[in-house]
Amino acid sequence: MTEQKVSEGARQKGIFLLPNLFTTAGLFSGFYAVVASMNDQFEAAAIAIFVAMIFDGVDGRVARLTNTESAFGAEYDSMADMVSFGIAPALVVYNWALHDLGKIGWLAAFVYTVGAALRLARFNTQVGIADKRFFQGLASPAAAALIAGMVWFAQDLQFSGNSLEFVACFITVISGLLMVSNFRYHSFKGIDLKGRVPFFAVLLIVLVFIVIAVKPAVILFTLFAAYAVSGPIYTVRTVKDLKFKHVVGDEEDLDCHRTESQHKDDEQSVEPVAEDKVEK
Repeated sequence: MTEQKVSEGARQKGIFLLPNLFTTAGLFSGFYAVVASMNDQFEAAAIAIFVAMIFDGVDGRVARLTNTESAFGAEYDSMADMVSFGIAPALVVYNWALHDLGKIGWLAAFVYTVGAALRLARFNTQVGIADKRFFQGLASPAAAALIAGMVWFAQDLQFSGNSLEFVACFITVISGLLMVSNFRYHSFKGIDLKGRVPFFAVLLIVLVFIVIAVKPAVILFTLFAAYAVSGPIYTVRTVKDLKFKHVVGDEEDLDCHRTESQHKDDEQSVEPVAEDKVEK
């Protein structure tokens, strides 16, 4: 009996290998993006951030499918996200365009980094209680994709970072501020991936992949730029009396401007859910 308890305790102290392998792969991709940018390989650095997004989306789903979710995995995933979507994009864009701006450049990169840290911390405290249909503020992977897409797009057009330093500075700061804003972004978690769809929908998905494959830098940057803008547009359209607290403030302030019908919709949709590691 004693040996059995010791064996069970040893198993509980271990960690699940499979989901943490994907998390480690995402962390490696984010770290590689930093190293690549230090060697002036900015296209590779931008692509590595997108690869980190893929691994970040897979690890959570693998953990749920294999019933290997754990507190350790959630914490490890959050730390990896801070590297891949907080530090890596900031350093990539700094090495690419912001370094010649001096203090303004590294402060812009820091604004993005602290925005990602605050965004991840707020997300972790809202797991299971927030409306799963929306994100409060721009998700950190989406913000990272906006930065990486900008670098990749510019490199694809053979623009140097020095010629776009002020544009890069503006987009970097705006991305950081959007992450800590109260703008509501669709999470697309309400899409039923298990349900049946028309055959035409499959063809449309294939067409989307083909379009992205033809010009990945242009398409990805355009998509994530449009998504970044969608939050402010949606908030302005749904708020009757827009105030400063509707843009930045405590999460309870965000709820005070909702209409009665929106409250009823949220009451029907909000339910305790496991942590989703796709968007932070």
